[in-house]
Amino acid sequence: MFRRREAVPFAFVADADRFRSNVEPPPRQRPSASQLAGRVLVGLTVVAGLAGSLLFGLPALAADQTPTQTHQSEAAHGH
Repeated sequence: MFRRREAVPFAFVADADRFRSNVEPPPRQRPSASQLAGRVLVGLTVVAGLAGSLLFGLPALAADQTPTQTHQSEAAHGH
């Protein structure tokens, strides 16, 4: 493997841990009322979709249902 020939001074490594930038990112903009309302409506739509799928899906997954009408093929009747 390639090895570095020059030594890294330990003072430089110690200074790197203490270094703080004086440049701050710009402050975050607060969402407007319409953006906030849009996010709330999207969230409610997703939650309503999940609740609806659960509501309609649970009866189909119930194991205690017995079929009310049995279907037999015409070949079983001997036609």
